[in-house]
Amino acid sequence: MADPYSTLGVARSASEAEIKSAYRKLAKQLHPDKNQDNPNAAEKFSAVTNAYDLLSDKDKRARFDRGEIDADGNPTAPFGFGGGGRGRPGGQPGGFEFNEGGADFGDIFEGLFGGAGRRAGGGGFGGFGRGAPPAKGANVAYRLAVQFVDAASLAPQRITLQDGKTIDLKLPAGVETGTQMRLTGKGQPGAGGAGDAIVTIEVKPHPFFKRDGDNVLLDLPITLGEAVKGGKVKVPTVDGPVMLGVPAGTTSGKTLRLRGKGFTGKDGQRGDQLVTLLIDVPADDPAILQLVEDWQDNRAVRTHLGV
Repeated sequence: MADPYSTLGVARSASEAEIKSAYRKLAKQLHPDKNQDNPNAAEKFSAVTNAYDLLSDKDKRARFDRGEIDADGNPTAPFGFGGGGRGRPGGQPGGFEFNEGGADFGDIFEGLFGGAGRRAGGGGFGGFGRGAPPAKGANVAYRLAVQFVDAASLAPQRITLQDGKTIDLKLPAGVETGTQMRLTGKGQPGAGGAGDAIVTIEVKPHPFFKRDGDNVLLDLPITLGEAVKGGKVKVPTVDGPVMLGVPAGTTSGKTLRLRGKGFTGKDGQRGDQLVTLLIDVPADDPAILQLVEDWQDNRAVRTHLGV
């Protein structure tokens, strides 16, 4: 029965770090996946693993140093009592399995073999202990450009997947550029099932609408007559044109609100459309020029600006 310290090539006073380092070096050299032409590699690998299993467990190591257990972790007793035929704690003499109370091999194999130690496997060294489910296929990334008005009104969007199939997507509330949608099972096939399709949304800019949170902003030109006399004017919205009442005597820059004509927020409530009125005065209209010539406005309209 080999001494675990000798098996790992470390002194009995070795630190935990030294024991782990020695095991990593030997495991990398002896791993059966890298020694398929060497039938002795599996036996040697098992031996160094057993040694590390014992010495990396503080309680087991202390009990071994006191002579209470042997190199296989079996209790030692006079006259042969207490340990005959027990084998490894996992019930497999000469082998090993991951267990809650023993050594944690996961991080070691992850670092040495890129996760090979965590792969499922019941009969070989491709995986250890409790089997993991087969890997799913890879996810597939898509980018979907959505028109501004469609994003605001949550209009369904059609997308063509890599297999040529088309599906209609229902945009989520609160959609914006960068929003991701996951289509389960629409990715690459794999042993554990197909991966997912990850669709990243890009909301395209609009020629005259702008977004401010869940609100939509619009600069609306009106004539001088509409501003002076007031009246109903047609206004575009993301849901189609509506009539908006302009108060008589409106000044340029006045903002009016159309409730519920914005984007749908994550809470399911729609924002508003904010319409800023801009008076468009013709540059060379003789009637306008004559009107201003005969009309005086002596108000101090810039007093609030300090001038």
